Amino acid sequence: MGDNSIIGSQGGKISEALTKTKPYLAMVSLQFGYAGMYIISMVSFKHGMSHFVLSVYRHVVAFAIIAPFAFVLERKIRPKMTLPVFLRIVLLGFLEPVFDQNLYNLGMKYTSATFGSAIVNILPAITFIMALAFRLETVNVRKWHSLAKVIGTVITVSGAMVMTLYKGPILDIIHSSHDHSGQKSSTAESSDHHWVTGTLMLVGSCGGWASFFILQSFTLKKYPAELSLTAWICLMGVLEGGIVTFVFEHDMHVWVLGWDSRLLAAVYSGVVCSGMAYYVQGMVIRERGPVFVTSFSPLCMIITFALGAIVLAEQVHLGSIIGAIFIVIGLYTVVWGKSKDPIESSAPSKNIDQLPVTDTIKPISVVSVTSNNGGRPLEMSKISTSSHLSS
Repeated sequence: MGDNSIIGSQGGKISEALTKTKPYLAMVSLQFGYAGMYIISMVSFKHGMSHFVLSVYRHVVAFAIIAPFAFVLERKIRPKMTLPVFLRIVLLGFLEPVFDQNLYNLGMKYTSATFGSAIVNILPAITFIMALAFRLETVNVRKWHSLAKVIGTVITVSGAMVMTLYKGPILDIIHSSHDHSGQKSSTAESSDHHWVTGTLMLVGSCGGWASFFILQSFTLKKYPAELSLTAWICLMGVLEGGIVTFVFEHDMHVWVLGWDSRLLAAVYSGVVCSGMAYYVQGMVIRERGPVFVTSFSPLCMIITFALGAIVLAEQVHLGSIIGAIFIVIGLYTVVWGKSKDPIESSAPSKNIDQLPVTDTIKPISVVSVTSNNGGRPLEMSKISTSSHLSS
């Protein structure tokens, strides 16, 4: 009897340890997934793939994966679709799958995969500013942790400005045995010409992503079925993205995929970054809050930096390094401030009622940096995914 109780106690401790470790393992794995997406997408662009087409095919794959699970697993809990909810889903399908991803992909083509993954770290700062505007976040300048969120936001935005306005000398950190001088010269000339435009596009994409999180937090209150909402967003992304593609791409040949990096980019980003990642991030957001999710984004930047230098022979400028350091410092200043926010009581409040229902006493939101609600990656990045291509 005593042995059984000891075994049960040990089993309980192991189970508890695994439960605590799973969110960390999940987020670290996702950062490798996002880094791979950045690299594969850049390779597909160099092979002539349209970023509009990539976004559409990505969500075709994601919808094909998510829809069956949503239909089966949520058939008993899925609420009735109403016109207000449907209109929100239509807007969500535009904000992230169309506006955010196309701006991001185009901005990354004008700069680099490494630069794009670095500037995405301003997402929590933009979300924080928008959350203040929507009264989802409060600031008390008399408290250090609350003031830290403002200071961190300022530092993060400053880092983005440094990356935009200052390139600096090229840092040849990883030497290549091949002679890429002609390629580097051409790439540098193109990047110099489009650098500011590409950076502004990347910042704009983060603004669209932040808007997506805020709108999704309210939508989940009306439609609390995560998989179904994800499937709807992907479907709307396909329809709206298809319309945008037909407007901007008049050559039907752009829709043709071969057995090359273009097909790999569509399948990989759809499965890993719009299917698995969105749903996993959503689960982690519910358990640990979106601030926890965003705190892992600098890891993706480091992985992409290494892969970009090795696989794509990308140039790294001093301004990008300095700006990235500012952004990471600002991000973790905001995260520290958020970690010191008082835990709300389980009693319902006016503020909590605006957000999705959660299973923990920590009120959380899909907004990346919110105070009384804790918080991209979305239910559909919950489905930000990044997350990009995010992302």
